[in-house]
Amino acid sequence: MPRKNLIMTSQMQKIIVSDTSCLILLHKIQKLSLLKDLFGSITITEEIKAEFNESLPDFFIVQNPSDQIYLKILLTFLDKGEASVLALALEIGNCLLIIDETKGRKDAKKLGIKITGTLGILLLAKEKKLIKELKPIVNQIQETNFRISDLLIQNLLEKAGE
Repeated sequence: MPRKNLIMTSQMQKIIVSDTSCLILLHKIQKLSLLKDLFGSITITEEIKAEFNESLPDFFIVQNPSDQIYLKILLTFLDKGEASVLALALEIGNCLLIIDETKGRKDAKKLGIKITGTLGILLLAKEKKLIKELKPIVNQIQETNFRISDLLIQNLLEKAGE
């Protein structure tokens, strides 16, 4: 997502829904509080809470999709966590979904759901001056099992002016 759109999105969205990968990665690098600083609260499903399997800070709201039809359809081609957050995002409507997995992102886009990923969140945090530099954080990420292509890292750092 282009930088300008991400900034506008963060200011206009009322509900931010997140998949598990962003939570796990930000927890591993001790930056989970960036989500609160950027958005105030984050909505996740019970499935995401179970996948995260850590104590949740108080800025997380757990909400499941009430319409099980979306969920059942999405479960035919997505895993439980991704299906639950896509179903919830569809139900909520005008929200931003934080999702990193390629298939989930593609499916979310096809369904008209606005998305960003963990790297988009980090870029926004730098733009909002919540972090000074992305390079040290990227280095931390590379020490985890989270995989980012060299091209994606290069593009991120260029967008961040680093």
